[in-house]
Amino acid sequence: METTARTENDPREDAAGGAGDYRTPPHNIEAEQALLGAILINNEACDRVSGFLKPEHFFEPLHARIFEASAALVRAGKLVTPVTLKSYFETDATLEEVGGPAYLAKLAAAATTVINTEEYGRTVYDLAVRRALIGIGEDLVNEAFDAGVDEPPEQQIERTEQALYDLAETSKYGSGFLNFGTALSHAIDMAAKAYERDGGLSGISCGLKDIDAMVGGLQPSDLIVLAGRPSMGKTALATNIAYHVARAYKSEHAADGTTLVTDGGVVGFFSLEMSAEQLATRIISEQAGIPSEKIRRGRIDEEMFHRLVQKSQELQGIPLYIDHTGGITVAQLAARARRLKRQRGLGLVVIDYLQLLSGSSRRAREGRVQEVSEITTKLKALAKELEVPILALSQLSRQVEQRDDKRPQLADLRESGSIEQDADVVMFIFREEYYAERRKPRENTPEFFEWQEEMNAITGLAEVIVGKQRHGPTGTIRLQFQADVTRFQSYMPEDRLPERYD
Repeated sequence: METTARTENDPREDAAGGAGDYRTPPHNIEAEQALLGAILINNEACDRVSGFLKPEHFFEPLHARIFEASAALVRAGKLVTPVTLKSYFETDATLEEVGGPAYLAKLAAAATTVINTEEYGRTVYDLAVRRALIGIGEDLVNEAFDAGVDEPPEQQIERTEQALYDLAETSKYGSGFLNFGTALSHAIDMAAKAYERDGGLSGISCGLKDIDAMVGGLQPSDLIVLAGRPSMGKTALATNIAYHVARAYKSEHAADGTTLVTDGGVVGFFSLEMSAEQLATRIISEQAGIPSEKIRRGRIDEEMFHRLVQKSQELQGIPLYIDHTGGITVAQLAARARRLKRQRGLGLVVIDYLQLLSGSSRRAREGRVQEVSEITTKLKALAKELEVPILALSQLSRQVEQRDDKRPQLADLRESGSIEQDADVVMFIFREEYYAERRKPRENTPEFFEWQEEMNAITGLAEVIVGKQRHGPTGTIRLQFQADVTRFQSYMPEDRLPERYD
């Protein structure tokens, strides 16, 4: 039952004189009274609503104070009755206006049952959310009218979106503690899905079986950091993974009307360095097997062009969404990821790359280390909130270049140890070929022939080093890399390749 009219039990005086000239925000005084009465006759009723209901959710300020005092006494292990509450409200002017301590006794006497306590609480809560929506709408209108000429409307849109999403998130009734049986059921469900899914993965397949085998796929709620020095192929590997996840997307409609993703996922790719066109060129180059340099320069023949057109048509409908806005903050990234999940669904977030994000201005003033720490903490929280894996690329410090063995280590993560701390998985990408090319000796010397032999052994070979993993082992994975089409493939040793005929 919901009402916005004043009742005989309403302790509020009608500020408009009962004329009804103004719209009253949605509220239900009777539900608030019924809830408080139930608490006064059975204190266990407070425990049923304390997980989601707060004093500020009450429309009547007096009821908010009564609920706050009652909850405080219950938390202290004391009995809550009209008699024990009386001393807290002896000087309360509002209570005196509605009959003094007798009003507390009246609440308890009017309570009929505690069975519906939670429903009363939800009614009070839902009406409070509706009032908050009205407040956001009023702020939106007022700010739009009074905005300065130097304030772009995009800022107001972002603030309003953030306020709405914050309200939506806080409006979710907390589940509180899960008993072990429920948690165990969730674990068995995850194992069942892994058993039924191709490849036996509990997470989303990244398209490279050796990586999947070591990490079990991309796990929901995980922050996965892929780090490397420039030109190692970080963006290429991330693009390969993003394409595979989007290409494998399959879904079905459940009986309750929701969409159930059975494979792959919708991908949100935040490219802070490259444009959307450059990323698209990389993907179509990989899929068509045509070097991206030839595509950019137009050095393709008719057969290549038809292949490009055919592949572009095949890729047209994959759920891969690219945001190439540069210089965004982690808060803006979070708001855009939430919007994509709300509108399209979301299975994977890719960020290229982490050091190009900015944190809050306060953390920025404290230094870059503190700012990066804030960014990684918020990205991990976002992964848990959206229940999707976040793959964040990261640069490595230059100290790698000073070592003879240039394989990266956790200590090489640039600017903040919080990357190592917050990430669930840290992977490094390394190509010895890149460094060997730069130490090419003079031709036709003994050193040159040794170098040539070394190059033959490492050309096209890449290593993905799993330096940290919360859920499994660490180790090194070998991959094949085709630099001209920026494609990573599973490694195939020479002795396992089919015989070649010249």
